[in-house]
Amino acid sequence: MPGKGQTVVDMPNIRTRLLVVLVVLFGSLAVAGVPSATAATLPDSLWFDESPLTVQNGRFVDGNGREVVLRGYNVSGETKLEENSGLPFASVADARKSATALRALGGGNSVRFLLSWAYAEPTRGTLDTAYLAAATDQMRAFLDAGIRVYPDFHQDLYSRHLFNSGSWYTGDGAPKWAVDLGSYPQESCGICLFWGQNITQNQAVTKAQYDFWHNAYGVQDSFLDTAQKTMAYVRQHLGDAEFAGIVGFDPYNEPYAGSYDSGQTSRTWEQNLLWPFYQRFRARMDAAGWQDKPAFVEPNLFWNANIASQKQEGGLLDAGTLGSRYVFNTHFYDQKAISGILMWGNASDGQYASDFGTVRDRASAAGTAAVVSEFGHPLSGSTAGKAPTVDKAMYQALDSRQPGSSWWSNPSASGPVLSGNQWQWDLYNGRHHELMNGNPDKVRTSGDAWNDEDLSAVRLDDSGAVTLRQDARLLDRVYPAATAGTTLAFTYEDRSRDGSTTLTWNPVPNSLPNVAQLVGSGQYGLLVWRSGGGSAPTELHLPASFPTAGTTVVSDLGAVYGPPAYTASAPVAAAPEPGGTGSRRLLLTDADSGVLHYALVTNGATAPSAALLSAARSELASWVAARF
Repeated sequence: MPGKGQTVVDMPNIRTRLLVVLVVLFGSLAVAGVPSATAATLPDSLWFDESPLTVQNGRFVDGNGREVVLRGYNVSGETKLEENSGLPFASVADARKSATALRALGGGNSVRFLLSWAYAEPTRGTLDTAYLAAATDQMRAFLDAGIRVYPDFHQDLYSRHLFNSGSWYTGDGAPKWAVDLGSYPQESCGICLFWGQNITQNQAVTKAQYDFWHNAYGVQDSFLDTAQKTMAYVRQHLGDAEFAGIVGFDPYNEPYAGSYDSGQTSRTWEQNLLWPFYQRFRARMDAAGWQDKPAFVEPNLFWNANIASQKQEGGLLDAGTLGSRYVFNTHFYDQKAISGILMWGNASDGQYASDFGTVRDRASAAGTAAVVSEFGHPLSGSTAGKAPTVDKAMYQALDSRQPGSSWWSNPSASGPVLSGNQWQWDLYNGRHHELMNGNPDKVRTSGDAWNDEDLSAVRLDDSGAVTLRQDARLLDRVYPAATAGTTLAFTYEDRSRDGSTTLTWNPVPNSLPNVAQLVGSGQYGLLVWRSGGGSAPTELHLPASFPTAGTTVVSDLGAVYGPPAYTASAPVAAAPEPGGTGSRRLLLTDADSGVLHYALVTNGATAPSAALLSAARSELASWVAARF
């Protein structure tokens, strides 16, 4: 049996690209567990390109020309609350704890970082620099952990100041002065079972939203002024390397017209009001020094609703080619599953292949990259039992547009791997102390402390340690964080659990018996890509469930049990991820261009024989040749 780190089939030679001293230094690092102090201080720029991401050919691309996939979480719904003054965290220390856990436990490489207009501009025309300083420091905690960030000026139901102390619901977003300008009616949603019904049924909310999009009282101008000043502040107070980790900016969460003008439709509203707003925001980004970063623009929030009565035409259809200066940014929640009555039973294999395929198609038609910046399912309440399958199906649809049942037979139809950020990552879940709408008799402590939501993937336990609330096999996933070339197909079988049931939606087919034997009952990921001629390696995130010593890789580049630490002569290797959080990655290095490559990574094997590795490699090579 091969020893740990031993190559069991010949690997092709690759050209040396690093100084010898760095080769020796990196080759001596441990790649399992928390990295040593030496590892934490190594120059991350070796594999973490410090140039900004750009959008090219419909994908995120780093300075080494690699396709980048952003995966992670929203940080954090705490911004919606008053208890920490509109900040995601009570302290920078908590932000650092969160960032470390997000990397090490959640497998994330990016966050959508929520900001509050109400706290950035509490008085009209006056920027609260203390708030921005605190927010920037908390943002820096994630950048220091090697996590890319895109800020989001968040709003729901326009503003909490539309709601009185006795209201059933609350909002977030606009400051009190903006609400006071409108003399809006007493808020009331009537018979509303879900807070989101306020978007279309609460006249205070609909009128305030309508006024914002029509720039009544100059409120949109004020918002854009504050956005520009906020972006300029962040740019000025982050170092160049830190600012390179800022991917872009999400101008406005879940936009909706409020109400339509006579003769107006959802599509013409997007064309005549929403898209011009994004163009104005884009100009403010340029003026603030963000000209090299895209705006993450969201269409009408109902454009891809999966309930027919909610669905509206949209998707920025009339914006033309968005190109490299914009990213098509959308959310997806299964409203049928959340309702509890429109979807009986659980989600299953391929449940959201069509929904997420629509996202891919729309982004492709718009000539840009896509990100699903919110998705998830409640973890308490009457439909919480659906969460394991709903969330698995959403991650499956992010990875590929093919269901597991047809992936192996038609992998070339997978489409690009989508970027996505799950809602949400809130350390304080279940431990809040929020006075709802300022009412001391309505103190919210449970769940997310906001309109009875409970979607956080994490919480703090009684000792103060960050603990996952969902199956780690679901959240901490293999995914192609950076592909040196063009991704052709990817799948990941996480074997996550629904109670005591292991969910296996993409078993290795019987036609590949040696691959199936190698994977066994373990997790596995499979990437197929065409090389691009660059010098940087392809990177796949290695979850904590893939200890380096127990990970098997079968690739045309080589077959290895227990990948060695990176050296210039090891085309299959493991290394720490940037930021010193203990997370790890698989590095696959080729020296060619336009060549088809594949890599299977699994934790299902224990010291596999050289014969089994060789046989599995032959099977995969034949399969790739027949399918691509």
